[in-house]
Amino acid sequence: MAKSDVSIKSTFQFTHSVSESTEVKVATISEARCSLSSYNRRDFFKVTLFVEGSSELNYANRSYAITKPALTFTNRLVPYSWDLVEGTTEPSGHFCVFTESFLQSGIRMESLKDSMLYKVDGEPVYFLNNEQLDYLTAVFMRMRQEIDSDYVHKYDLIRNQLSLVIHEAIKMQPANPYAVSANAATRITKLFLTLLDNQFPVESRRHEPGLKKAGDFAGQMSIHVNHLNAAVQDITGKSTTTHINERILKEAKSLLTHTSWSVADIAYSLGFEYASYFNNFFKKHTGTTPLTFRKTV
Repeated sequence: MAKSDVSIKSTFQFTHSVSESTEVKVATISEARCSLSSYNRRDFFKVTLFVEGSSELNYANRSYAITKPALTFTNRLVPYSWDLVEGTTEPSGHFCVFTESFLQSGIRMESLKDSMLYKVDGEPVYFLNNEQLDYLTAVFMRMRQEIDSDYVHKYDLIRNQLSLVIHEAIKMQPANPYAVSANAATRITKLFLTLLDNQFPVESRRHEPGLKKAGDFAGQMSIHVNHLNAAVQDITGKSTTTHINERILKEAKSLLTHTSWSVADIAYSLGFEYASYFNNFFKKHTGTTPLTFRKTV
C-alpha cells in the first residue's frame, strides 16, 4: 500500500485552545487546523468516526487498511500513526478526544486501559454498515452541537452520548484479520520503548510501575518474552533488561535531585520491594549509594 508524505495526524488540529478542565473535545476532521498539543497527554483517549476516504492505521505491530466507514479507538499508551493512501481522497468524519475520568464521572464501567477497545492486544478498528454509520454520525453530530452550546449540563449529555458510541462498538465484530508489519521487530521495539517510557515520570510516592520485567512487557504485548528480547536486541543492540534498568536509573537520579522524598519512598515508587534492593541496584550501576549521589548534586 502506497503512503503519502502527508500524515493524517497532522490534520487532527484545532483553531483555538480549550481549557483542559473540560477533559473533552469534539470536532469534525475537516475542522482541525491548528495544534492538538493540549490533547497529547498520555491520559487522553480518542475515538474517530471515518465516514469517507482511505487511510492506514499503524497500531502497535499491526496495520489496518481503512477503506470504508469505520470507528477507531486510539490512545497514547499504544504507539500508533496514520498514513494517507496515495491517490485517494483525504478522510472525512468526526472525532472525540477525552479522558477516562471524564467518561467515568457518574458512569460505572471498566477501566479503558483494560478495555478491548484500547488494550495493546485489543481491537481498535470496527467497520460499519449503513445503519451503524447513520446512527453513529447522528450521535457525533449531537456531541458536536452540544460542545459549542451554553447548556449548563452539556457535558453530561456528551458523556452519555460518548458512552453510546463505546457500547455500540463493543457490540460489533472487530475488523479482522489485520496485516502484520513487514518490519515487525521495529514495531515491537517501538511498542516496548513506548510502554516503558509511559510509566514515567513518577509523580507520587505511591506510584508503583505496573511493568517491571521483560516478561511483564511481553505479557502486555501478547508476545513471548523470547520474541520481545530478540526484537529489542536486534534493533537497539541492548537487551530489554538493560533498557528497563537504564530508564529506572534515570528516573531515580531525577527523583534524588529534584525531590525531598526519602530513599525508601523513591525505592517503592520505582517498584522495589525494599529500600535495600534499590540501594544495591543504584550502587551496582553508579558505583555510589543514593544518599551519596544526592549529596553531590
